[in-house]
Amino acid sequence: MEQTEERTLFLNGTIAEDSWYDDDVTPQLFKDELMGGSGNITVWINSPGGDCVAAAQIYNMLMDYPHDVTVKIDGIAASAASVIAMAGTKVLMSPVSTMMIHNPATIAWGDAGEMEKTIAMLEAVKDSIINAYEIKSGLSRAKLSHLMDSETWMDSNKAVELGFADGILSRAQTGDEAPPAGSMLYSPATVVNSLMDKISAKCRIEKPNTTPTGRSIDTLMERLELLKF
Repeated sequence: MEQTEERTLFLNGTIAEDSWYDDDVTPQLFKDELMGGSGNITVWINSPGGDCVAAAQIYNMLMDYPHDVTVKIDGIAASAASVIAMAGTKVLMSPVSTMMIHNPATIAWGDAGEMEKTIAMLEAVKDSIINAYEIKSGLSRAKLSHLMDSETWMDSNKAVELGFADGILSRAQTGDEAPPAGSMLYSPATVVNSLMDKISAKCRIEKPNTTPTGRSIDTLMERLELLKF
């Protein structure tokens, strides 16, 4: 039986539904590459994210692909790109790569009713994104929601620790590697809150000591009377 050689695909750049200048990754372009052969594949990802609907299409293509899908993150897998990464049978990160997850966002216009519809839509999209993270990481939905609320950046060690990745790339890859003790998780919200706590501590005004000290007014008046001629 003929052995099919493993193929390598590259997902570099912004993810979009359509590309005007052929510099974006679209579901159709990715599908053409994916279905252009068979056998196991390796998908290298370096993307800041983009359209979450387009990313969902690519995620579903990889989940439905009948062979092993190894995802390797060599730069960044942020926002919608992190969702695509979750489709890997195995997810490996470069020791100098990062992953970022956050809440979906959009631009809305209209009255209060339209704003309420937009909020409901964003909540539904967030739930669908959490589905992908939950399947891969095994973390609770509450924990994942909190990480998204905080716009969380993870280095490779933290991504492995939290279950978003399975291992770290090395020169001689020997399988999954346990993360070393030092891992980094960065959240702008956490940093701001920590800074505000420090500022609050520095600016705190201590309450004055209300315990009476010295002589009473009556005593002082008596002394003044004695000093009168």
